[in-house]
Amino acid sequence: MKKNTLKIVKIDKSRNLFNYEKKILINELILNLKLGYYDFEKEKPQKVKFSLEVDYEDKKPTNDKDIKSIVNYGTIVKLISKLVKKKHYNFLETLAESVFDELFKDKRIGKIMLKIEKMEILKECSSVGIQITKKRSHDKL
Repeated sequence: MKKNTLKIVKIDKSRNLFNYEKKILINELILNLKLGYYDFEKEKPQKVKFSLEVDYEDKKPTNDKDIKSIVNYGTIVKLISKLVKKKHYNFLETLAESVFDELFKDKRIGKIMLKIEKMEILKECSSVGIQITKKRSHDKL
């Protein structure tokens, strides 16, 4: 007869056994701002809608007493509001790059899908805009 060779393995709770894939969702943040290439767009503010999906990874569960343990959606909204007040952007794409540059300062963030829409620019459309997804490259240059 064979002997039972099973071993009992103890889990070391101090080791990270899990990775968390988290996503921040910001839907339809509407701001009034001067944005655009044409003179009439530079004269008066227009409604611009932002929607984002911000993917980030963490090795630890969220600490309910530490706001730094999360990527804070309120901080993201404030950051976008501040960016659009700082300077005039001619193109949605350059505004998007500024948003990406700021958000990717947080090393936990790996991917951002950003959609920006002008809501009052063409009468025939409820909105026109862009959607760009940018992800952190792990390739070394």
